[in-house]
Amino acid sequence: MKERLSDIPVAMRLAVLADRTRLRLLRVLEGAELSVGELAQVFQSPQSTISRHLKVLADAGWIVRRNEGTATFYRMVLDDLTTPARALWVTIRDQPAQGDRAEHTEDVRRVAAVLDERRTDSQAYFGRVAGEWDEVRHELFGTRFTLHALLGLISSSWVVADLGCGTGNIAELLAPVVKRVIAVDQSGPMIEAAKRRLKGVKNVEFVESELSGLPLASGSVDVAAFGLVLHHLPKPEAALKEAARILRTGAPEVSGRVLVVDMVRHDRSEYRHLMGHQHLGFSREDVESRFELAGLVPMTFRELPVDPDARGPGLFVATARAAAASGGAGRQK
Repeated sequence: MKERLSDIPVAMRLAVLADRTRLRLLRVLEGAELSVGELAQVFQSPQSTISRHLKVLADAGWIVRRNEGTATFYRMVLDDLTTPARALWVTIRDQPAQGDRAEHTEDVRRVAAVLDERRTDSQAYFGRVAGEWDEVRHELFGTRFTLHALLGLISSSWVVADLGCGTGNIAELLAPVVKRVIAVDQSGPMIEAAKRRLKGVKNVEFVESELSGLPLASGSVDVAAFGLVLHHLPKPEAALKEAARILRTGAPEVSGRVLVVDMVRHDRSEYRHLMGHQHLGFSREDVESRFELAGLVPMTFRELPVDPDARGPGLFVATARAAAASGGAGRQK
């Protein structure tokens, strides 16, 4: 095999790498052995497209394949390349074009999710062999009860402001378990959609308002939640400052909380034009800086597990608390 591959001209190998998708595939396959289906999940592309690129890479000697049952796995083995090909790849890999680093970071995140799903599937298989408990549980109780049961950890006395409520997804989840939800959005059509969604729910109040000037009393809510909202705002810190104003204050353990769910920093600039995004996600440092500018005390920042079937960038959840009237402790890590 090596003798045949050693005859492949370097110019042919280089021509194969002129395609951006094949470059991304090689960067991924240098770090992990993946099947066609798994690569299709990572790249959000049809399996036929991925298969075509893999054939080109294999024919040019860049990757090797291994069969396991009915599946075929692919990987680049750097040590198996000829010396000129290895030198060529290392040069290309270590000098990425503009935007390649961010794209590769997102690819790596999706690979980790796919590999985690592979491990989960394997564990689920042995679970079925041992007793088929998961299937029995889902058949009896469905698949959503865990999320709704965990909502029981939320205090039933809370008043929650769902800021940028959209069509009411967060309000719908929280309304059954808290005292009151105030659903706020600057868009009239969004408010109307949320009202239709939550028709008949008595403890949800709907408010049409800009998030930078809320018609809510200071110290009137326990939690202010932003679900995929801040990236739409030219000045997120202005909305965060208003959130800080309406939070209850007191000792650190009883002060109100802000919760932010949004996208991690990414390079999909087309989102600005297609969906009106003002920011291409946020880093931890960016979020904590904006919290502090708003007078909030940063608490936690955690990237959420990636759904391999999701097409968007990764998400994070971050929390902060209202500053205690007497000063209070620093951030929690």
